[in-house]
Amino acid sequence: MLFWILAVLLTLLTVSLLVLPMLRGGDGVEAADDPAAKDMAIYRDQLAEVERDLARGVLDEAEAERTRTEIARRLLAADKSTRSDGAEAPQGITRGTVAVTALLLAGGTLGLYAWLGAPGAVDVPHAARIAASAEMRENRPSQAELEEAALPLMPLINADEDYLAIVNQLREIVPTRPDDLQGWLLLVQHEAALGQFAAAARAQEQVVRIKGAGAEVEDYTVLLDLMVGATADHVSPEAEALIRQILDMDDRNITARYYLGLLYDKTDRPDIAFRLWRGVIEEGDADTFHVFQARQQIERTAWLAGVDYTLPPERGPSAEDVANAADMTDEDRQAMIEGMVAQLSDRLANEGGTPAEWARLINAHGVLGNTEQAAAIWAEAQQVFAASPEAVATIRAAAEAAGVAQ
Repeated sequence: MLFWILAVLLTLLTVSLLVLPMLRGGDGVEAADDPAAKDMAIYRDQLAEVERDLARGVLDEAEAERTRTEIARRLLAADKSTRSDGAEAPQGITRGTVAVTALLLAGGTLGLYAWLGAPGAVDVPHAARIAASAEMRENRPSQAELEEAALPLMPLINADEDYLAIVNQLREIVPTRPDDLQGWLLLVQHEAALGQFAAAARAQEQVVRIKGAGAEVEDYTVLLDLMVGATADHVSPEAEALIRQILDMDDRNITARYYLGLLYDKTDRPDIAFRLWRGVIEEGDADTFHVFQARQQIERTAWLAGVDYTLPPERGPSAEDVANAADMTDEDRQAMIEGMVAQLSDRLANEGGTPAEWARLINAHGVLGNTEQAAAIWAEAQQVFAASPEAVATIRAAAEAAGVAQ
């Protein structure tokens, strides 16, 4: 309430300062500040001086008359100038202008605040916001609670009955062999491929347990991806503990830093999220999922943090490549594109690649009208990235755009 009282008073004060001079017109100008009025006062003093000189005999009657005439002429000219400067505008126009000005100022101020401001928001000092953010992190739900809440949001993956029968057999057999590493790895892959990220995370936990001291950072980052995927992009206390564990092993780990930024972003600390995501973008591979996700969100986070930040451009064709393509015939350009697509396809088949590269290949085949190839690549990508729900989501977007996603 205090805010609105102050806002109204300041608005009224501003409007008054602007419109009152319009209402007063020329009356607001003091005579002492008017040059013509000063001249008239001087001329009157000169007339009085002429009379005194005449009385003392300094001037004769003829000289005094000539002097009076000249001073009088100047006095009349100054009086005419004063009257001209003091002319007032018609009252109707003046009052109408004042009313419109006041309405525009007051209405525009309130409208601009309603658009850009936050009506109804209470004052939250910086220290209180930091404390509230820490409380949110301290009291957030557990991994199990978040997984349960996210169940309605999980994607529905269509699969044929034969495949589901095989997966169901894995679900029955693998738990009976607790130390069967290959079995648990297969279960992780197929649960993730079906969108069952919580089940895939439980299986990956067994993979990490079996590997013990031999578990690598990659094993933990796969688990982290699955845990966050199972909660619909929320970082639970258990996932945060895993992040800290990964960062103890590799303090520059892109995956862990991205998810730590996600945690702070969702608990009202955009300043920390911005710093973390900026490092992810500047140090990570632009074609990877976590860097891609950071790029999508960092400008909003920077704005909330009060930082003037421009997202660096992604790598792309050089100016020379673009110029060369512009000079080609349509047939040559088509051949060049098909050659680049073939090279990318061969490289992914032989060396592997990032989710963004797989998505790019599917997009390229979709643009070229090669729907069969796009569908085949999409099917293969689901198997390759089965343990990474975020990677599958990135590639699925490309498959949907190409019209080949199930």
